[in-house]
Amino acid sequence: MDSTYLFVYGTLLQDFNSAMSRFLEKQAVFVAKGYFLGKLFEVDKFPGAILSTHESEKVHGSLYKINDIHKTFEVLDAYEGVADGLYNRLLIEAHLHSGNTVKTWAYIFNHPTAHLKQIVSGNYLKQSN
Repeated sequence: MDSTYLFVYGTLLQDFNSAMSRFLEKQAVFVAKGYFLGKLFEVDKFPGAILSTHESEKVHGSLYKINDIHKTFEVLDAYEGVADGLYNRLLIEAHLHSGNTVKTWAYIFNHPTAHLKQIVSGNYLKQSN
């Protein structure tokens, strides 16, 4: 593994209060809030993010340090549909509010987005467009 960090932006966020967000809370330690360069979309009652190179396009979320990466990613990869190609788990660069950057894993949506509604704010929990 190239990183023990995971950046989350949707249903895995602590404030989303789902079974999987509670699973992540038990398997990891919250590090900081931040963002990565990307666009966020409403897929189907859950978000999907794609990467961007534009400084104005940000996906906001939280960075976690994973305790047992093999066990945690085995469960989360299944939840995120990695084997089915719904998402890819990719190494990205996250920007923390402190100004630091971290190499981290993130689940990136792996399908066309032209037909999806963009969440322009980049914040899934505050979907003001």
